[in-house]
Amino acid sequence: MPENSSPGRETRQHPRVAVIGAGITGLAAAVRLADRLPGAELAVFEAADRPGGVLQTVRRGGYLIERSADNFLAKEPWATDFCRRVGIADGLLPTDQQRRKALVVRDGRVVPAPQGFVLMQPKRLGTVLRSPVLSWRGKLRLACEPCIPRRRAAGDESVASFARRRLGREAFERLVQPLLAGIYTADPEKLSMAATMPQFVEQEQSHGSLCRAAWREAREANNAAAESESRESGARYGLFLAPREGIGQLVEAAAAQLAPGVLRVSSPVESITPDDGGWVVAAAGAAAERFDAVVLTTPAHHAAEVVARASPTLAAKLAEIEYAGCSVVGVAYLRSQVAAELPGFGFVVPAVEGRRVIAVSFSSLKFPGRAPDGQVLMRAFVGGALQPGLAELPDEELHKLVREELRALLGVIGNPLETEIARWPRGMPQYHLGHLDHVDQIESLVAKLPGLELAGAAYRGVGVPQCIHGGEQAAERVADSLAAGRVG
Repeated sequence: MPENSSPGRETRQHPRVAVIGAGITGLAAAVRLADRLPGAELAVFEAADRPGGVLQTVRRGGYLIERSADNFLAKEPWATDFCRRVGIADGLLPTDQQRRKALVVRDGRVVPAPQGFVLMQPKRLGTVLRSPVLSWRGKLRLACEPCIPRRRAAGDESVASFARRRLGREAFERLVQPLLAGIYTADPEKLSMAATMPQFVEQEQSHGSLCRAAWREAREANNAAAESESRESGARYGLFLAPREGIGQLVEAAAAQLAPGVLRVSSPVESITPDDGGWVVAAAGAAAERFDAVVLTTPAHHAAEVVARASPTLAAKLAEIEYAGCSVVGVAYLRSQVAAELPGFGFVVPAVEGRRVIAVSFSSLKFPGRAPDGQVLMRAFVGGALQPGLAELPDEELHKLVREELRALLGVIGNPLETEIARWPRGMPQYHLGHLDHVDQIESLVAKLPGLELAGAAYRGVGVPQCIHGGEQAAERVADSLAAGRVG
């Protein structure tokens, strides 16, 4: 269809808004648009045959297996508020309080991560110094952190540089790198501190030390919740929640909020082009349609293809955001097949250990109802930015790799009772050095295209809450622009 045509415009009575991508970002945007614009005609385009993107739950034979994220962080209210709006907040499950600790591999053994060490902040220095994870030399270097001067140079810094500078090489390699790999599957030498953990940059500048910042917070926190958090390790497990029926329940509840016909699965969008104050959306196998506004929530590399005709400059910027791939291998065993004690929710593996898994999560120990009684459901993460080839192994080799690693690290014997492989090539955006400046440039280019909004994990947060918030913010901007007559 010619770019200057206006399909459907002459008969339209209400604003029409397209959401491209039905991952959690797109679903959150669509739900908010339906609330803000009750008379609008909405269309949510999804290339796959189901909504949810990477958020997928497999329910089979008494197992509830997550294919990517299995929970979300409740520190920010965006995900819990969204669960309330879609009617599932009453069924949210906290993690098991008795097991809220992380484990880490040291010299081929799974040992507890130091209590009070959260991502890269030693909240309780004494417990870190007693931990078997670090050598005495590594502990002494970490204990010097309060004496390390704050950084004076301007500009972004990599996670690896920041952690080595403040905590020492060993603490970086043995604690920071594996804990962050479990979140970002990234290369810490390239990962941006400003984009991923700005709170620690701010603590260094404000207090001169991560330890001093933690001590001040401890003095100011006199309630039981703060004390409970200080006893945890690794990834602040006390702040994690999950829907009772799995993360897929969140997707299903969100999709159920949309009117019949709004969600269009198996409808990959090929391009969008500006059209006299609106946008023409061309989806494969369907006639092009005109919309007053578009919220584009697909991964950056796909978004680049979609906007290429509208703005080659924007497309080039989007294409520059790199991604890493990962495979998630779910396996279930009888508890009697696992020799090791399982005191936590899973373990992370430092790259210096030279092993072939990034992390292993004990799904059935984190939340109830994930496996039949007497069984343990685990998920092994393979690949990432540091070992990309492993994620691409054939199924049988991937199964063999995971069995061998679990045997070596946990003493698992025999074959699993159930298996599930989820492959996510280019599944995780990489927030490399300069990422925030790069996103600022992208947003400046988008601002020159009235009626277009971008949202998703590629920009300002990879977590479920951040994706929900980004989608809702994009929907708010669209609704405000339509109400003010700036688009359409």
